[in-house]
Amino acid sequence: MKRIVSLLAMFLFLGTISLAQWVQTTLPGFNGTSHALLVSGTNLFAGTDSGGVFLSTNNGTSWTAVNTGIGLTDRYVWAMIATSYNVLVGTSGATYVSTNNGANWTSTSGSGGVSAFAMSVSNLVSTNVFAGTGGGVFLSTNNGVVWKLVKTGLTTTDVRALALSDTNIFAGTLGGGVFLSTNNGSKWTAVGTSQMDGSVRALLFSGRNLFAGTGNGVYVSSDKGSNWTSVSAGLETVGYVDALEAYTTNLYAGTWSGEVFLSTNNGMNWTSISTNLVANGPVHAFAISNGFLFAGTNNGVWRLPLSVNTIDPGWVHSPETFSLTQNFPNPFNPSTQIVFSVTKEGPVTLRVFDILGREVATLVNGNRKAGEYSERFVGSRLASGVYMCVLQSAEGRLTSRMMLLK
Repeated sequence: MKRIVSLLAMFLFLGTISLAQWVQTTLPGFNGTSHALLVSGTNLFAGTDSGGVFLSTNNGTSWTAVNTGIGLTDRYVWAMIATSYNVLVGTSGATYVSTNNGANWTSTSGSGGVSAFAMSVSNLVSTNVFAGTGGGVFLSTNNGVVWKLVKTGLTTTDVRALALSDTNIFAGTLGGGVFLSTNNGSKWTAVGTSQMDGSVRALLFSGRNLFAGTGNGVYVSSDKGSNWTSVSAGLETVGYVDALEAYTTNLYAGTWSGEVFLSTNNGMNWTSISTNLVANGPVHAFAISNGFLFAGTNNGVWRLPLSVNTIDPGWVHSPETFSLTQNFPNPFNPSTQIVFSVTKEGPVTLRVFDILGREVATLVNGNRKAGEYSERFVGSRLASGVYMCVLQSAEGRLTSRMMLLK
């Protein structure tokens, strides 16, 4: 009987996935490679090879080129990030900053050839911005205006990916594996290099787990990179994993085979969700905006509705612990996803409080069966600040901090 139920669940799961269809968006006057995607508030940016930067304010329905201040030779955009005050763009030859959502761009002192950005936040304000380049990691303490090289101990300097967690910054390199710095890049140490493929092109935190996209599939570490485990069933023939993204309990992998893969069990198994996607080469970047997964490919920008790919996590596994996962994204504006697990059926509440202890939202207040759940919190009517998410049941009380940054 259990086998029949399992087969039925798998059939429904695959049937749900088959409904997903990618649709290509139109970048005016451009039909080439999109290497970078960025969501900043209600704005969606696409960085391209030779076409510069495009902006959409309606979730990819239409786009406008925003290249004022970027010379023609510098319109090869490889990475983008939004700080508290501006948008940064890394091109083949320079780093640019815009304080007005791309209306104008100004060159900074940063290096060219930026493959990745990462940012730390303290007291609601971005403090340190890191840029991964072919010559190592650069650090800016003033939102990208001035940069300095920080590469002591970084024995492989071709940095293709960056990820931050608390005071830990991880750098994925081409050929040297993953490096860790706990002091803002002043010193780097290789972590777990003998346990994984050394060509790392993507890094992603999902909860407490750090995932690495490599030339040999995906690896995961739950102990800050000290130990790595391959989680690549279904990715055996796809070449490099060039992009990783997370949404609630789902993980997405963009590959050199031109496919997008979905995992609902922390990477243990992957299934292609590439119906109608014509990438013409690697899938380079992801972004999530207003219920859509966007993919930057060799054939422009595509989008996929996420609702048809969200399945009941209880079909995949039963939770082993009572848990509250860090909301994603965080910081957020205006919405974020909160995932929690209960191991016993009973009354459950999930509430959000401001820093003064005043309740601002009740997301769950009722009976829940054992399982994993995802709730969306929208803070569009709230002020920027730190908010506390509190999960309570007969199993206990858990709290996590969330940051609304407008």
